[in-house]
Amino acid sequence: MSSLRYLALQEMASEEKKVAHYGGKRITSMFASNVFTGRAMREYLSDEAYKSLMNSAKSGTKIDRKMADQIAAGMKAWAEERGVTHFTHWFQPLTGTTAEKHDSFFTIKSDGTAIEIFDGDALIQQEPDASSFPNGGIRATFEARGYTAWDPSSPAFIMEAANGKTLCIPTIFIAYNGESLDYKAPLLKSIAALDKAAVDVCHYFDKNVTKVTTTLGWEQEYFVIDETLANARPDLVMCGRTLVGHSPAKGQQLEDHYFGSIPDRVYEFMQDFEQESYKLGIPLRTRHNEVAPGQFECAPIFEEVNIAVDHNSLLMDVMNKVAKRHKLKVLLHEKPFAGVNGSGKHNNWSLATDTGVNLLAPGKTPRTNLMFLTFFVNAIKAVHDHADLMRAAIASANNDHRLGANEAPPAIISVYVGKYLTEVLDEIETRVKDKFSEQDEVILKLDIHKQIPELLMDNTDRNRTSPFAFTGNKFEFRAVGSSANCGSPMTVLNTIMAQSLKNFKRDVDALIEKGEKKEVALMHVLRDYITNSKKIRFEGDNYSDAWAEEAKKRGLNNFKTTPEALDAFVTDAAKKVFFENNIYSERELDARHEILLEEYVKKVQIEARILGYMATNHILPAAINYQNVLAENVRGLKDLGLGEGSYKAQLNILKVVSGHIQEINDNVEAMIEARKKANNVEDMHKRAAMYCNDVKTFFEKIRYHADKLELLVEDKLWPLPKYRELLYLR
Repeated sequence: MSSLRYLALQEMASEEKKVAHYGGKRITSMFASNVFTGRAMREYLSDEAYKSLMNSAKSGTKIDRKMADQIAAGMKAWAEERGVTHFTHWFQPLTGTTAEKHDSFFTIKSDGTAIEIFDGDALIQQEPDASSFPNGGIRATFEARGYTAWDPSSPAFIMEAANGKTLCIPTIFIAYNGESLDYKAPLLKSIAALDKAAVDVCHYFDKNVTKVTTTLGWEQEYFVIDETLANARPDLVMCGRTLVGHSPAKGQQLEDHYFGSIPDRVYEFMQDFEQESYKLGIPLRTRHNEVAPGQFECAPIFEEVNIAVDHNSLLMDVMNKVAKRHKLKVLLHEKPFAGVNGSGKHNNWSLATDTGVNLLAPGKTPRTNLMFLTFFVNAIKAVHDHADLMRAAIASANNDHRLGANEAPPAIISVYVGKYLTEVLDEIETRVKDKFSEQDEVILKLDIHKQIPELLMDNTDRNRTSPFAFTGNKFEFRAVGSSANCGSPMTVLNTIMAQSLKNFKRDVDALIEKGEKKEVALMHVLRDYITNSKKIRFEGDNYSDAWAEEAKKRGLNNFKTTPEALDAFVTDAAKKVFFENNIYSERELDARHEILLEEYVKKVQIEARILGYMATNHILPAAINYQNVLAENVRGLKDLGLGEGSYKAQLNILKVVSGHIQEINDNVEAMIEARKKANNVEDMHKRAAMYCNDVKTFFEKIRYHADKLELLVEDKLWPLPKYRELLYLR
């Protein structure tokens, strides 16, 4: 009874539960209190400095040194009044986490005088060591120089941790020669590319539009389990998921957890991390139980995509820190438990003009509906033309466990638009002829208007099996993994949409130059785009085998594993769309491909090592102990001369246990050999393929026998916390 599992259970029972509540405070009273917002800027900056910063944030114009010094001084004064002593450039390298290097305001002048200082140079640029971050060969180990550069469009904030406060300045991270080494730099470029392309197309309908903003609302799913139980599982500590574990008798089959009453301890944790998030300006709106036991979700109000991505990265960090205060552990892995739903991060994406129009929301007049249809159809065409890039943007070792597992969208990329809009698109495809009169044009537009209900948001059902679904006034990219940085899928989506809109304008202008009226030209190009992208649309069950067969007939790819999916980043088509929109250079694309392959290898490699360790150091010793108990029992009954019937059951169990022990031992040894062979391969693509196709194949084989032993071995001898404990005890 002294196993780590039982010690964890005893400790969990004796824990003091931390109480967290709002204490009567309104959310508005704490919201963005730790953010250098417009109100704070007004108070601490001169009018000149304020206008310079606002202009830079909105239009990307450069801030000169004099203004930077003023802004830095105001930011420092604001931070110091709140007890801040250090600052950091906060960035998002290609590690999947955030990064920060803290420097104090404190310095000593040449005459020995100690002062506090923060100038424009420190605000605008810093030089962290770049050699140890993933770089895909862009930086050699001895070339340590990399630069963080301030992103004025995302406000500075104060992070509170361990009784300390740090001023955090959101930045991009680039190599010495300017290549991006993070998620933010290409995201900002994609935002600019889409803004330009969308404004150009908007001018067909409204010349007053000068800016189009990309918006994002993410939905963050996660599991919460007891920290002491998690710490008794080497796989959860090192990999974030359980590599072994038999499904409990009660999983999610009763569907009683979904939207159920939130457990008290989790509720306390939620209130605590919500308050920390509100102080950082993260506009959380929703919290609820998800489908799987122990699974939950939170979601914010929509924001501009750059700030939304920053806030989601911040939230994941905040959740992990706050969970420790409650002796809980947050699991953001896409598939922490077998047999129950994994976790995703649905990315709800839309476009809004500076005139107050959501470009993906149907309007109330034929003219506004034509604008809606233009952007709606272009989004479908973008996904059609670059579906493989969309798949690559969500590919990871973690997400491979979730995609296509009858709980999440499949690895086949398709678009769902719903019954009403399918009818509209079909009508355009069939009714728009090579030539039609102005009167026909008016009738057609009015028919479209009549078919799109004003309450389309309420009348458009959701297809929860679709990876990219239209949900009334936005597209929901449902296939993004829960631990992912939203910057990658949003960069791809923005870029391919920008490319589609540029092509659309080119095609429309060509018809106008030939003498067609503008609206006639628009309808002809829309008809062509609808026809050409029709195969990407699917309204049925994406989980079904029939869809996999149908998708194959349509020529849609089904990349089931990360190594094959990632190849889309280095195709000629990918290079063309990224180069033309100034998102990545060829060197940057090749580097990211290499980085993502290497990350895949490392994650599978770590899991293989931990699985081997758990098998030989936890599972087999427990099974052998039980084997010895059975053998001793059989021997004793045999010595008593009671006959074979008295120990037949024990002998049968002994044979089964021994068989599972042997299978685990043999498969672990074979897995180690497969790993050694893969490690000897220099080419990263081949190594990733070997880890995927050779090493990973042993995971389920070992797990099968380990899980069978969990059912057979005496409970008090089993060393690892079981699913029923992890999912239900907190």
